[in-house]
Amino acid sequence: MNTVIKELGNYKPISHIFKLFYKEKNAVFLDSSLENEIGRYSIIGINEYLTLILKDGHFFINGVESKNNFEEYLEEYILNEMEENLSSLPIVKGGIGYFSYDYGRSIEKISTRHDDTDNIPECIWNFYDNFIIEDLKEKKVYLIANGKTEHAEKSIKQLEEKIDSFLFAEEDNIKSHGEIEVKPNFEKNEYMNTIKKMKDYMIEGDIYIANMTQKFKVISNNTPYQFFTKLRKDNPSTFGGYFNYGSFQIVSASPERFMFMKDGIIHTRPIKGTRKRGETKKEDEQLKKELEDSNKDKSELLMIVDLERNDLNKVCEEHSVVVNQLFNVESYATVYHLVSDISGKIRQSYTVIDVIRASFPGGSITGAPKHRAMEIIDELEHGVRGLYTGSIGYISLDGNFDFNIAIRTAVYKDGYYYIGAGGGITCESELEFEYEETLQKAKALLEALK
Repeated sequence: MNTVIKELGNYKPISHIFKLFYKEKNAVFLDSSLENEIGRYSIIGINEYLTLILKDGHFFINGVESKNNFEEYLEEYILNEMEENLSSLPIVKGGIGYFSYDYGRSIEKISTRHDDTDNIPECIWNFYDNFIIEDLKEKKVYLIANGKTEHAEKSIKQLEEKIDSFLFAEEDNIKSHGEIEVKPNFEKNEYMNTIKKMKDYMIEGDIYIANMTQKFKVISNNTPYQFFTKLRKDNPSTFGGYFNYGSFQIVSASPERFMFMKDGIIHTRPIKGTRKRGETKKEDEQLKKELEDSNKDKSELLMIVDLERNDLNKVCEEHSVVVNQLFNVESYATVYHLVSDISGKIRQSYTVIDVIRASFPGGSITGAPKHRAMEIIDELEHGVRGLYTGSIGYISLDGNFDFNIAIRTAVYKDGYYYIGAGGGITCESELEFEYEETLQKAKALLEALK
């Protein structure tokens, strides 16, 4: 069955359309609420026909445990189903899902001393029959059907009727539901003492940069969808999303891209260096300038750029890896970030799985050298990271893909929200500043949960 694509006659923002689907199990929304050149499209996936789950090392295909290897199966499926995408849309056939940080530990063969907390799968990838895609630049919405669960033309007609018959209200105005209960897994002094230990490893020569994280367990009266709606409005992001997996939900407002590939060119955009936004215009400009001029933050980002250049060189053609942007300051609702952009041309016959094996998890949230930094992270942090600092995104069956770094991201399970927040540590790190930076990074999510 050929893929059918149809532009929706009456334009409606995709965030409104998602109200029709967010309660459905496995409905997903890759959300670019912060519109810019790298956040041009938002994507809804519904009606999955293939579900791949890796949980505690066991691989399940459509709910049945398989003896196949997860990576080998996924790669073979992508290669067998490979088909050119003749549209200008980022995906018309493919899957949406995530790789957790703990899946990255298995790639690096690093065990953990911790028990799991939220206990979600290491990876979930759903391949969808239908996509609904908004081109935010052109203000157009496209309906896509692949004929996997329903005849494609019939599927498009049903989607169109469902959307046209829905009474769309104005943007949601989510009211505050009150106070929240927040339990961090570090006390302040404990966190600062742990940073000291991390710096000791640097002085001993084990590592030269590492990411240190604390996690928050939060009780809120907001449902995950209310939380998502409030978060995307108050803190728009380029790589956010809402994922309903039935027994748990994911809400993300990530500003960071891990890997993006289109037409054989891979890009990665590491972030290092953060300043809060000022209360006044003058203070805001001062904080931005402080980040622009910070040798410590530039040094930190430069180390990660070097690591990611090295990772890209494992899968890219010789001499094709280049740094396009080095120290670019980007503005977000509550913070400024220092960002770089690196690209390379993928070697012939290499796939997304080769890229994941070579580069996951992203260097900006591990440290360098990556393997030793990840060992030290497991030794010093107070729990497994789970999804936090993994990657969420799509794999298109034309070979392209786009993954974020799963920061500013919450997992909701069994009545609790689990939120991670961390930062890069170097020998120059000031203990109190690093602790306060984690609070600043968690601020937007915690505010949206009130």
